[in-house]
Amino acid sequence: MAQRYVRVQNQEGKIYYGLLQLSLNVQVLDAPPWLKGEPIDLILEPKNYQILTPCSPSKIVAVGKNYTEHAEEMGTKVPSEPLLFLKPPSSIIASETEIKYPLQSQRVDYEGELALVIGDRTCNCTVEEAQTKIWGYTIANDVTARDLQQKDGQWTRAKGFDTFCPLGPWIVRELNPGARLQTFLNDDPTPVQSACIDQMVFPPEVLVSYISQVMTLLPGDVVLTGTPVGIGPMHIGDRVRVEIEGIGRLENTVTTY
Repeated sequence: MAQRYVRVQNQEGKIYYGLLQLSLNVQVLDAPPWLKGEPIDLILEPKNYQILTPCSPSKIVAVGKNYTEHAEEMGTKVPSEPLLFLKPPSSIIASETEIKYPLQSQRVDYEGELALVIGDRTCNCTVEEAQTKIWGYTIANDVTARDLQQKDGQWTRAKGFDTFCPLGPWIVRELNPGARLQTFLNDDPTPVQSACIDQMVFPPEVLVSYISQVMTLLPGDVVLTGTPVGIGPMHIGDRVRVEIEGIGRLENTVTTY
């Protein structure tokens, strides 16, 4: 099993980065791992910590319509260049926490995605350089108020609500390029989304290079790489689970505000 890098909070409220062991103990690091954090003489047992989002980014840069069939289900063509938008850091929540259904919306959708975690300051980098800037991989759910997205014509409100970016539960360094992404609702064993990440129109290193021509990415920043076909609504009380082979599962419950 790949090493799993986590961010946790102890019972006193102190936040640590660490390595999640098979025992579920956390080997604490003295800094974020992408800043060369090293193990210290502190082990946290499962009863003594809570898993947080695996990083605390300055920004979340997301990509729209990056799978051909998803672009088609949205009634549009695949963009000729990556289609970028931002989600605020305040939208991030951890696995096993609650997505709040906003009063302003009548349709809130799941969008399971692969997320990239940036490990180094990245500005105007080439595609070749970009691969070295991707420190690791985690899972995201780009929750979207679909009716507001269609009403507003731009996406800030629809994708920016608090709790609209579940992220985690941990980061892995390596990922099979053909890993499968699947999204499940409640106890239905049939996924509502299922695709291999190598079906992206613009692969991760292309996205990072493209974004870096626009804005500087900082260590710990997150890039959401787009969702495959199969988006659909969530309802209050639903549990949504996004799984990516080689990473794990991100699970959240939908509740009222």
